[in-house]
Amino acid sequence: MSGLIAIVGRPNVGKSALFNRIAGRRIAIVHDEPGVTRDRVTAEVEWRGRPFTLIDTGGIGLLRREKTPDVITRAALEQVELALQAADVIVFVVNVQEGVVALDREAAERLRRSGKPVLVAVNKVDSERWQEAVAEFAELGFEHLFPVTAIHGRGITSLMTVAMRLLPAPEAGAEPDTAQDGATEPLKLAIVGRPNVGKSSIINALTQSKRVIVSPVPGTTRDSVDVPFTVETEGVSQRYVLIDTAGMRKTRRISDSIEFFSVQRAEESIARCDIVVFVLDAETGILEQDKKVADRIVENRKACIVVVNKWDLFEATVRAARKEEVQRRQQRGPQRRSRSTPDSLSTLTEFGAWVQEKLFFLHYAPVIFTSAKSGFNLDRLLEAVRYVAAQLRQQVPTALLNRTLQDAVEQRQPVSNLGHRLKFFYATQVRQAPPTFLLFVNRDELFSEPYKKYLASQLRRAFGYEGCPLVLVPKPRPRTVEPVRRKTGKSQPKASLARRRKRVKPSSKTSS
Repeated sequence: MSGLIAIVGRPNVGKSALFNRIAGRRIAIVHDEPGVTRDRVTAEVEWRGRPFTLIDTGGIGLLRREKTPDVITRAALEQVELALQAADVIVFVVNVQEGVVALDREAAERLRRSGKPVLVAVNKVDSERWQEAVAEFAELGFEHLFPVTAIHGRGITSLMTVAMRLLPAPEAGAEPDTAQDGATEPLKLAIVGRPNVGKSSIINALTQSKRVIVSPVPGTTRDSVDVPFTVETEGVSQRYVLIDTAGMRKTRRISDSIEFFSVQRAEESIARCDIVVFVLDAETGILEQDKKVADRIVENRKACIVVVNKWDLFEATVRAARKEEVQRRQQRGPQRRSRSTPDSLSTLTEFGAWVQEKLFFLHYAPVIFTSAKSGFNLDRLLEAVRYVAAQLRQQVPTALLNRTLQDAVEQRQPVSNLGHRLKFFYATQVRQAPPTFLLFVNRDELFSEPYKKYLASQLRRAFGYEGCPLVLVPKPRPRTVEPVRRKTGKSQPKASLARRRKRVKPSSKTSS
């Protein structure tokens, strides 16, 4: 049991800055605008060798019995309540430069009702004159007051020393989390796509909880939120980290710095994940921005699964449209009887082929149709994740790899260029994620892109690799013997030197 520390407070007091300072890296977005953080942002961190879970929360921006029509504000407050229930220690952040305000008193009342130990981090104590104002926050009724400056890291050690003492003691003989489940790291799945395609809804449906905020407002998710998730399959536990990301807009439509950092975090999530779950909207189809997101996945050489979400809405629309078409044809007379309406399976097949045609550069990615709202095909999504992960981990024996490539070359010889033909000597797999193969050839400039695609298709036919990009790296074989004609100076053959000496007569014989 590692323990959990939650950072709470009203909006714009520096909670995310403190979170990043304790975590030791930039995870949560820090901005002067209030209400930037909405979801619970978590991080597994260590302090002086002891691991624990750190949670950043949205600001408590409502007084008691105050109501608001803003769905996101209400949802952010629900996320704070969930964090308080799970926390072992609460760090209550206030702003010394603004003093005690009504929302601080409201937050303090909520924290007292939780019954958890509370440490008050009086933030933005930048100078000695603010040091004297720290005592003002004693009226909130908590014993521990810690003057800190989150941006510069002042006072953090004193705060964390007390926080670590208040965490529950580790169980005797307990192993670290990294040693559980066969000492394997959890599989990181980045859920990416353009805004409002249902990324957060898929995460909530998989975890069967309101883990991240969902609303019809595009751009609801701002931070990249890591959600731990465990699946039991035939008595075996598989650990995942679902990374909820902000919607990736077109560059020219990014209106402010918050959205810029949100998209930047989403791109970083693609780079650090193991498998990308690329979410599309079945109702709107594939737009230009979808292709740009797919291009980012290809650039980062990531394994990928394409998920077409909101399939229930699309299917209902198709059925209604076809029903109207059948009725119109029936009204024209019996001689114009229509064929039977295709069922959902044929519709899935047609739509899947259309998706792979539009996203031809993601041809290796399987296409799964889901509905986060109804739960349709979510089990198939998890099956696809497990299958692609297994494909990503496979190591091809060198002998079998060379035999497969030799058969492929014999079946289709490379085209010669300027009188030279590409020759293959040896191949070996040097990496698993992405699957990378080193090919020793006579001249790497002869290894054309069409022939590279041909060899990749032959490797897929032999070894699968569904959902995985294949990287073929040609390496020219070094020349061990240098041609005689290129040698000059002292390295000339002895025979040529002897011939030159015969042409010149010795001076001693001439004088005698």
